[in-house]
Amino acid sequence: MFTIDELQAKLAGGATAVSLAEESLNKIESTKNLNAYISVLNERALQKAAESDKRRAEGKTLGALDGIPVAVKDNMCIEGTRTTAASKILENFVAPYTATAIEKLEAAGAVIVGKTNMDEFAMGSSNETSYFGKVVNPLDETRVPGGSSGGSAVAVASGTVACALGSDTGGSIRQPAACTGVVGLKPTYGRVSRYGLLAYASSLDQIGPFGATVKDTATLLGAICGIDPHDNTTSTRPTEDFTAKLDAGIGFLTETRRGLHGGTCREEVLVLVVVIGKEVISQVLPVVVGSAIFLVLQRIAHVRHLILVVVVAEDVAAVIVER
Repeated sequence: MFTIDELQAKLAGGATAVSLAEESLNKIESTKNLNAYISVLNERALQKAAESDKRRAEGKTLGALDGIPVAVKDNMCIEGTRTTAASKILENFVAPYTATAIEKLEAAGAVIVGKTNMDEFAMGSSNETSYFGKVVNPLDETRVPGGSSGGSAVAVASGTVACALGSDTGGSIRQPAACTGVVGLKPTYGRVSRYGLLAYASSLDQIGPFGATVKDTATLLGAICGIDPHDNTTSTRPTEDFTAKLDAGIGFLTETRRGLHGGTCREEVLVLVVVIGKEVISQVLPVVVGSAIFLVLQRIAHVRHLILVVVVAEDVAAVIVER
């Protein structure tokens, strides 16, 4: 794996964005056995990289992501490119418009090299339900990479790109990040526009970043978040420089304690430890999770995707129809 800072150091040292894109595309080719990508955008990527080199030559670099190869999950629309959501149904669907998160990413100068594999319609947690075949974990090829954004996680973990976009409904960024040893984040709902994202369950879906480091993930998030007139659920909160807050502290969960709440719903208590400098603070957070979130998720998905099950069930993975 490599970082955005390492690639920017190469650019500052005389490398071109075109050469970085070529390295990325060659790495994608040499790691085809991992099946991380559904579509590789060779011609488009090299064109965008050439545009980045022109800006750099003119002293008009757009920021930390300018010229950096990035991958995006194949449930996000890019005008004129295939967008399949890893389904046979959409195998030849060409997007007529571009997702807002993608527009923001490219406005920051990022070079999208390909669209990554995923569980079909993002309904899965192992990346084994894709019509285009399962994704392989580069850390251990006998194990799954997690899902549904397994392709994006593997794209970063295998070193084809420094960072990538995925989508998370009930863990689809966080879980594959953990399975492949990269950093993944599901932003707060509404922080990133869902316009142009093929929905799983709209009230829970959110586009988010993968990176080799926390800083890279923060950089990517800063580029894609913000209000969008195409999505009235987006937050009006101003875009922030999330990299400026990386020394504020680290929070992590040390344990969970489970039990019944009111005899009907599982209550899960999270023990959150926050480290700020040398000070360690422990706090118990009672939250109702688990069955509740998946009950909501399944009901929304049922309504949104019922037509698929009724009309074209034979073209959808059996496990997806069952869900």
